[in-house]
Amino acid sequence: MESKELKKLAEKYSLDQLETCIVQQLEKGENACEIVDETDEVITALSKAEVIRELMDQGMKFSEALRELGRRIRAIYQKEE
Repeated sequence: MESKELKKLAEKYSLDQLETCIVQQLEKGENACEIVDETDEVITALSKAEVIRELMDQGMKFSEALRELGRRIRAIYQKEE
């Protein structure tokens, strides 16, 4: 998912709404956040948007939150190696 799509999700939905969409996708295979896909990409996109929204709610700009998300993902991959 491109960063502009993540930005739209993070700005459109609250943290609680994104969490609800993740649960709906896991339980029903569909969600109220209007993301439709038959793959795990939906969960990935919603999870990224949720983290970005949480950081934005803490006062970060979208670009800062996106960089922080990238840093966290890289840190996880480095631990696995």
